[in-house]
Amino acid sequence: LYTAPDSCEGRCGEPFSEEDECHCHTECERHHNCCEDYERHCGADGFSSSRDSITDQELLELSEQLYGVDHNKARPSDIAINPQHRAGPDETGDKQDRSPQPLYKYVNEELFSKPTYASFIKLLDNYQRATGREEEVTAEELREQDRFLEEVMKTELMKKLFVFLQGKNRYGSEQEFVQDLKEMWFGLYSRGDGERDSSGFEHVFSGTALPGAGPGAEPGRGLIPGSRLCLGEVKKGKVSGFHNWIRFYLLEKQGVVNYFSHNFNGPWDTYPDVLGLQFSWDGFYKEVGSAFIGCSPEFEFGLYSLCFLARPGRACHLSLGGHHLSVQTYPWTKSTYGGGRRFIATAYVMSP
Repeated sequence: LYTAPDSCEGRCGEPFSEEDECHCHTECERHHNCCEDYERHCGADGFSSSRDSITDQELLELSEQLYGVDHNKARPSDIAINPQHRAGPDETGDKQDRSPQPLYKYVNEELFSKPTYASFIKLLDNYQRATGREEEVTAEELREQDRFLEEVMKTELMKKLFVFLQGKNRYGSEQEFVQDLKEMWFGLYSRGDGERDSSGFEHVFSGTALPGAGPGAEPGRGLIPGSRLCLGEVKKGKVSGFHNWIRFYLLEKQGVVNYFSHNFNGPWDTYPDVLGLQFSWDGFYKEVGSAFIGCSPEFEFGLYSLCFLARPGRACHLSLGGHHLSVQTYPWTKSTYGGGRRFIATAYVMSP
């Protein structure tokens, strides 16, 4: 379904990138760096068509279009943040609180009554924070997942994303698209001791705390221009995932999240913006977390889904309001669904 980093499925004719493990462009045979299945997919009788590949230029153009139709995003008057101390590279890991005030000075909570926000917020309390304990998904929680997907699919943003993916022969119908979104984001797999204890949605949007790292860890340490915004998988009492601004605001308001500092502030002067930040969550520490600030739930959900489908396991280069940024996603490698499709392990925004 999506372009695996070591396969040419859906990648025939894709432009050369040094970041790729192997290549599917027309010159790869001459350079002896084709993926093993190049001939099967991209040869004269191959299964994939080059017109179905998603090019770098298309990602730049589509992300700008999705940015332009994020009608539910926060207006400048809806949010006031107070970033305070900007941490240097040698300060992000020392767990020192250098910002005495909360990050959020003000949020217009009328935003949360919008259908996509309201259905998103209902999902946030459906998960146990620690891994290794099997999630018990109730009928009500399944209905809440369906309601969230139903509401986001009413938006122009998600409809535009579907039309694009349908045009690339990734999905034959909106129903097929929605069902796959449900599996890739909400399908359960094990990050702990064999229990089905986590999902992509929980990890990215809600956050977890687990005893050790596993496949799909978020690599990278620290944030300077050109580096990754997000620290790795939770280890020894550190926070895993947790990249959503709404979740952060609600927990900070409850007093269980303590903002320490930031080490990156994006170039956007309207929302959504991007912030790299340090914080503790009920005693667990996040050395470098990344978050879109002020975007709608459907914007973040749609952008991460696009990048997972187009560039899983690789940097996905996008453009928002004329400024470049990248999203990194990783597929979960230990289990699959639907005949070999992968769950989302993690997704997060990186600096340009």
